[in-house]
Amino acid sequence: MPSVAIVGASGDPERYSHQAILRYLAQGWTVWPIHPKGGTIAGLPVLTRIEDLPGRPDIVCLYVNPQIGLGMLEAIAAANPTLLWLNPGADGPAIAVPARAKGLRVVEACTLVVQAQGDPLKIALERLPPPGH
Repeated sequence: MPSVAIVGASGDPERYSHQAILRYLAQGWTVWPIHPKGGTIAGLPVLTRIEDLPGRPDIVCLYVNPQIGLGMLEAIAAANPTLLWLNPGADGPAIAVPARAKGLRVVEACTLVVQAQGDPLKIALERLPPPGH
């Protein structure tokens, strides 16, 4: 079963991060919401830090501004995800360039749009150049 860490997870159904959690769950993914306040979202325990992930995520999906994301890059790289997914508002050169420099495979796209097309992991891996290119 694929896994995703949703960084900037929200319990507000209007927020895109919340909608992504529900869609990943509906697609059968293991979902790890992450937010410094903790709590529960969609019945899932919310982790307060990336370092608390119980396993290697296939995707780390960011819903935080690039400056916050930049401060998490070391922890994200240490989690060794297959993909770092930067959603609109969490994307841009300020985070994408250093993330790629750390060897992370970066996707800059809306998770919700790609989820509507099928498996985001499969779609992204088909479209991304091989590592090191």
